[in-house]
Amino acid sequence: MTVTPISPEKEAQVLANALPYMRKHKGANFVIKIGGSTMGNKQLIETFAKDIVLLKHIGIKPFVIHGGGPQIEAMLKKLKIKSEFINGLRITDQETVDIVEMVLAGNINKEIVAMIHQAGGRVIGLSGKDAQLIQAQKKAHTRSETDSHIENVLDLGLVGEPKAIDADILHVLGQSDIIPVIAPIGLGADGQTYNINADTAAGAIASSLKAQRLILMTDVEGVKDKDGHVLSELNAADAHRLIKQKVISGGMIPKVETCLKALDNGAHAAVIVDGRKPHALLLEIFTQHGAGTLIKKKT
Repeated sequence: MTVTPISPEKEAQVLANALPYMRKHKGANFVIKIGGSTMGNKQLIETFAKDIVLLKHIGIKPFVIHGGGPQIEAMLKKLKIKSEFINGLRITDQETVDIVEMVLAGNINKEIVAMIHQAGGRVIGLSGKDAQLIQAQKKAHTRSETDSHIENVLDLGLVGEPKAIDADILHVLGQSDIIPVIAPIGLGADGQTYNINADTAAGAIASSLKAQRLILMTDVEGVKDKDGHVLSELNAADAHRLIKQKVISGGMIPKVETCLKALDNGAHAAVIVDGRKPHALLLEIFTQHGAGTLIKKKT
């Protein structure tokens, strides 16, 4: 990728324009979820790591949560472990959850830790099992029968959802110079390991921290209107309306619903941003128009 150089004067102007946002967000908790598709690009993850270190150095408290769907799928294929799906959701048995934990809490988590360390940050890699950070429970999922409209409960195996977050641990890390990088693996009351959707885990952590921002870095530009244009800002009422009208559809629905749930439970605002765009994080936080879709309870 060719980078067009800018003049020193332009660089200085960019920094000056960012100053009001630095002041505004200093000391704030930012929960940032990075997806597995972004982590497949070494250049993007290196840029992301530098951006995270910058946030920490200027006084923002970043908490990084990561996914790893493509990497998990690749490992399962490599080990010739077949996956079964119901309504697009992977059934996770004990063998599968062991692989999920190995990939998420092992390979991917430590790769991000190494990148942030290399960028100059002090960083620690965790899973939700460490110190019972994410207390999980089995996720209940239902499917409506088309003819009868009766809802059947589906057993997805060891797919979980957060029951409680130990925010005390996160606050201690936030007050230090350490950047936490968290794999979305939870621990049940019975000691069982659960695989948790990374967006869902990030939303629960943002709620527990009353985060200034929940940022979901994904592989889309943001929430779009009926004409396909990215909406720079959206309130909760409009988001519900667009879902009902099926303008927000497909995989965007659970992302928006995660944002709305986080807002209902204490987060101040949520953003869906394109993680494929270099420095999307900085563009979203330190520029007037941002880089994705900002969702608030009210606008």
